Parts: sequence; C-alpha cells; structure tokens
Amino acid sequence: MQADPIRAPARAQDLILRHRVADYRAGDLEREYPRLDIHEDSFINYGFVTDRVSRLMHPRRGHAPWSVTSRRQVKRLLEFVRSRGAVHPRQVDEQFSLGSVTNYWGGSSSTTTHLLDAMHYRGLLRVARRESGIRTYELHEHDPGRLAVRERRRRLDALVDVVVNLYAPLPAASLSYAVRRLRYAAPQWSGELAGALQRARSRLAHVRLGTVDWYWPADEQLDPTGPGDSVRLLAPFDPVVWDRRRFELLWGWPYRFEAYTPVAKRRWGYYALPLLWREQVIGWTNVSVSRQQLTVDTGYVAGRAPRDRGFRQALADEHARMSAFLGLTDARG
Repeated sequence: MQADPIRAPARAQDLILRHRVADYRAGDLEREYPRLDIHEDSFINYGFVTDRVSRLMHPRRGHAPWSVTSRRQVKRLLEFVRSRGAVHPRQVDEQFSLGSVTNYWGGSSSTTTHLLDAMHYRGLLRVARRESGIRTYELHEHDPGRLAVRERRRRLDALVDVVVNLYAPLPAASLSYAVRRLRYAAPQWSGELAGALQRARSRLAHVRLGTVDWYWPADEQLDPTGPGDSVRLLAPFDPVVWDRRRFELLWGWPYRFEAYTPVAKRRWGYYALPLLWREQVIGWTNVSVSRQQLTVDTGYVAGRAPRDRGFRQALADEHARMSAFLGLTDARG
C-alpha cells in the first residue's frame, strides 16, 4: 500500500484503508503498526508491505558499494542500534554528529539521517515505529545466502503477482510499467525483469478490447452483486486510481495529482479525491477541515451532479463517513 506524507484531510494510507477496514479511523495504521506484521519499505512505490513481501525482496543487493568512509560509519551505526534496540535519528545525531549532506530536494539533511535511510532501503534496518511522524529504526537481519536461479525466479514471479493482484485489471503498457518498477523493490534482479514480464503475460488471464490488451489474475472471480448505490471519495494513490492510464481508459477523463502543480495551473485542486459513484468516477472533491467541521468542494466531469435521486443521499452518507473517520463533529459543503 502506497504511503504519502501529505495530510489533506488525512494521509493517503489512511484514506486508502478507510474503505477496506471496518471502523477505521485516521492514524490507526501508525498507532497499530508496531503490533502488525508489516514493514515500511520500498516496493514499486514507498509504503507498507507484509512480512511475506518483505522477505521476498530482501536482502537487497545491486547497489553501488559504500565508500570507505560510509562503510565505517555504517558499521558504527549498526553497533549503536544493536546496543540500543531501537533508535530515533536525533539520538544518532547526538552520538555521532556526522554533519550534513544535500538531500534529494536540494536542501540540507543530517548525514546520519541520510545514512539511516540508505541502511533502511538496503534492509539493514527496519522502521520500528514513528514518533510524531519521525521514523525510529531497529535492526533487520536477513539470510545473506545466494539464491539459485529457480528460487530467484519464484520470488520475482511472486512479487509480480503482488503487483497484479493489487492493481489489476492492467492494460499491457501499465503491466510493463509496474513490473519495471520492481527494480526499486529488488534492484538485485533488475536484469531479470524482462523475463518476469514475459512469464506474467503467459500465466495471467488476458483479453484484447479494441486495441488494448488487458491482464488480470487467472483465478480472479467477478463479484456478481455489483457496487451498489454508494459514493466513495478515493485517495489519489488508491489502487483504483493509481494507474492513470487505466483511469482514463475506464472513465474517459485524465485525473491528475496536483499537489505539486502551481496554483494557477491546477484544474482539480491541491489534493482532489476522485469521486466514485456506483461503477463510474464522475468527479472530484477537495476536502478541508476547519474548527472541527468538514468542508467539501465538489466538481463534476459533466458539469453537474447526477440527477439520480439516490446520489444526493449517497454523497451525504460518504461525507458523514469521512467526518467519522476524521473524528469530526459535523460536515458541510
């Protein structure tokens, strides 16, 4: 499940889970994380994976080797974490004071924080919990043994299946794109992804509609009951929304995530939530919270709301669910 730090009105992971976990409330994942069999980690994007998926990916290899200085620092950091059990980056800074480095965004970050992030990605550490949103780390040890070709392929095929089970049905171009992104999950097998994609195309269910080939798990069964008369406000990274190519093929309009788009160029809004009504995504909603009240601003692809009598009540029900999820007292909009 993809994660995102923006809170508008809640983090993406919480907005995703509220549709899938009964009585879920914003922040439950972070509160329950230490007791769950999951890990924060990089998959085809950064987020949360089960322990089974984590074991399929690790130990990660294929990185540029540490420099002599970094290798020495990593060794000291590992010894420090081993002695403490779990550490906050501030504790590491106080112990080592290694200075600062230029981060991905061009700003300045603590060298120790940068190293902790790198050690986490390489599987030397795992996120133990978060304290006020800051990751604390503990050791994460793996069997370092080399894998036989058959086992490597089995693991890679299993990772492909995780992707497909999450995002299917996938157009052929999206399947290729998603499988290529497994280079972040398992960089040690980047050279084997073309073969994994070929095997996936052979074993997945497949149909051509017009000029587009679609793929999905061969054993997947359709729900004969249909979606019902419900409205759902979806996170920008919800599995239903994540593949923008598929989104446009299915619903005929090009939703975009605009949090990093200049205000003057935004069409849908800073953190627009796609609005799903029955089987169609018919618009979008921007949600904000002020004085413990929910304010919603909704737009429609057709320029107006559906005239169906049930829509207005279904939309009000979704606003009420959003308010309860956020722990608010009222909704307006």
